[in-house]
Amino acid sequence: MKKTLNQILVVDDEAPMRHMLRLVLEKQGYRVVEAGSGGEALELLERERCILALCDIRMPEMDGLTFLAELKRRERALTVIMMSAYGSIDTAIECMKQGAYDYISKPFKPDEVVLAVKKAEERLGLQMENESLKRQLASGGSGRQLVFASDAMARVMSMVRKVAGVASPVLITGETGTGKELVARALHAEGGRRGGPFVAVNCSAIAAGLLESELFGHVRGAFTGADRERQGLFGAADGGTLFLDEIGEMPLDLQPKLLRALQEGEVLRVGETRPHKVDVRILAATGRDLKDEIAAGRFREDLYFRLAVVDIHIPPLRERNDDIALLAGHFLEAAARREGRPAPLLKPDAVAALQGYGWPGNVRELENLMEKTLIFCRGDAIDQVALPWEVRRREREGDQDFSLKQAVGRLEREYIHKALAATGGNRTQAARLLELSLRSLQYKLKDYGLE
Repeated sequence: MKKTLNQILVVDDEAPMRHMLRLVLEKQGYRVVEAGSGGEALELLERERCILALCDIRMPEMDGLTFLAELKRRERALTVIMMSAYGSIDTAIECMKQGAYDYISKPFKPDEVVLAVKKAEERLGLQMENESLKRQLASGGSGRQLVFASDAMARVMSMVRKVAGVASPVLITGETGTGKELVARALHAEGGRRGGPFVAVNCSAIAAGLLESELFGHVRGAFTGADRERQGLFGAADGGTLFLDEIGEMPLDLQPKLLRALQEGEVLRVGETRPHKVDVRILAATGRDLKDEIAAGRFREDLYFRLAVVDIHIPPLRERNDDIALLAGHFLEAAARREGRPAPLLKPDAVAALQGYGWPGNVRELENLMEKTLIFCRGDAIDQVALPWEVRRREREGDQDFSLKQAVGRLEREYIHKALAATGGNRTQAARLLELSLRSLQYKLKDYGLE
């Protein structure tokens, strides 16, 4: 499990105690920063990001309870575990009243500290998950989430956290189906505009003649059929984020108007002579190489440089082998939940087959394939045979097998497996579905090792 905590603040006027706590916590993989008093801790929090603190109660200058009160006054979100060698029930209750999460008495064993920190970490993780769900609901999100275990995607999300809070445009690149919109939604949800709208538009899905009106809006009578005023997507996203998917498909004649909107922070509606100010952060995505598009004269270089202030590239699924099993399990659980049934487990041979596939459609293809697999699998586990044929076939040249007998055998084995799954393992019904005698089916079960 990835750590919820970035680093822990230790506040104690005794240097040996701070040193001991540092050794204990760093051994558990946490980073530690130290302060000798409450006042020093408050100053340190201005430049260091901490969401958990271990704080002594009795300290000179500013004691622990005053520190808690000052955190509350400053509306600073910090989970605090109090420590004291002079503790009592009354002291612990007073700490809780002031907003402390937990209380431990000195002297304590290292395991007590670790346990208290682990409990706090679990609570913080639940809080973060709850806040994420709230943001998804508030922004009208689909509830889809980024699921990953690979270092490649960890680097992507590290970049997301670094740039989420800035106003500069971000260009998200990657093949179709890699999750570019999910990264855009994460940028919005992690940034200061998360309370505003998130508006997404696919530039390739709107006819070229309508895209200008769709983006910038129009006044009544601006063109035939414009029987009412329209604010446009820039207006709808005011105060929030506008996500321009497939930006490489934007018509060349519309690109200067987008560039002006980016540079000046204003849009000119169709049929209007005076521009309107808008406060919108632009996120764009493309599966194309925009430098190739520039060379071909289909994309403006100045617009590219304005959009790609920050460039986040999402690697294809075939380069993120560590993500495949986790994503497959996630999609199986989601599909099973929609059907109101338990999710089957993926057996090791099925995971190996999934990891050996090339995934031309990336994560979107994996989601589709796991939903398809669940439809035909009625057991409590999925093995390699239960996977669709395109995943199981050997694609590498030199592995090709042109034996018709073996191909027919593989097809028979697959159909028998699916018939048994569809009938809950009832051989008589399966034989009827396969139009075989029960004896023939039993022979084939033995031959194919499906008994």
